[in-house]
Amino acid sequence: MTRKQSQVEPDAPDAPDAPVSGKQPRGTSGAVQSVDRAVSVLESLARHGEAGVTEIADELGVHKSTAFRLLGVLENRGLVGQSKDRGKYYLGAGVLRLAGAAAVRLDISQEGGPVCRELADELGETVNIAVLDEDMAVNIMQARGAASVTAQNWLGRRTPLHATSSGKVLFAQLPPVLREGLLARTLPRFTAHTITGTTALRAELEAVEDQGFAVAVEELELGLAAVAAPARAHDGKVIGAISVSGPVFRLTEENLPALAKRTVAAAAELSRRMGHGF
Repeated sequence: MTRKQSQVEPDAPDAPDAPVSGKQPRGTSGAVQSVDRAVSVLESLARHGEAGVTEIADELGVHKSTAFRLLGVLENRGLVGQSKDRGKYYLGAGVLRLAGAAAVRLDISQEGGPVCRELADELGETVNIAVLDEDMAVNIMQARGAASVTAQNWLGRRTPLHATSSGKVLFAQLPPVLREGLLARTLPRFTAHTITGTTALRAELEAVEDQGFAVAVEELELGLAAVAAPARAHDGKVIGAISVSGPVFRLTEENLPALAKRTVAAAAELSRRMGHGF
């Protein structure tokens, strides 16, 4: 496919680059400066949503023709687009392509490590990151706080979606056909508090979507309570859940709302690390 050609305004000479010490190939400093300016254009559009040539030129401190040339190159690459009615520029679909390629390489367990450790140190409880594994949730990252030194090891353990806080988060985000298929199954009951009825569980999952977090109190094991929130990829898709778990005498009904708020904040930070919100 032939790239579209931008109509470029007549160039005006830019101020010459300052001399660069050391031995560099001719034109190297100018090329680096152009790359730096192009990145600055993208960052500017990310902040403002859209901007005209004059606005971008003013922000970069360059001549209008230089800003026009930069925008032309970025538009040819699909990294920016131009509104035909107002002439404003905005980030193009090519940015999503690059973001997607980068996000694939971001390992949620690696990026989640610092988030888990900080949250565990702050709350003193066990913090896990779980991802979907067919019809189960599997814990791929764990950090323990000072108060949870005797807690069992959840790392690598597969847990049912309907009976855990992380599982409910992942369950709620399944495509409707898959979610309804699982709801139609006969689900195992682990304690008297496990939600197994289709109507009750569907209502529970709808509540998870509405409030942005899930709670499980003695649904998998007696004496165990947990709260979890979704972690998202760059495109907003839920790719995991971060949870805080501990004994019911510490994770009480009174402090669960505050704990949920902090867990949601940690999930937002993990999502940011995974490229969400940029």
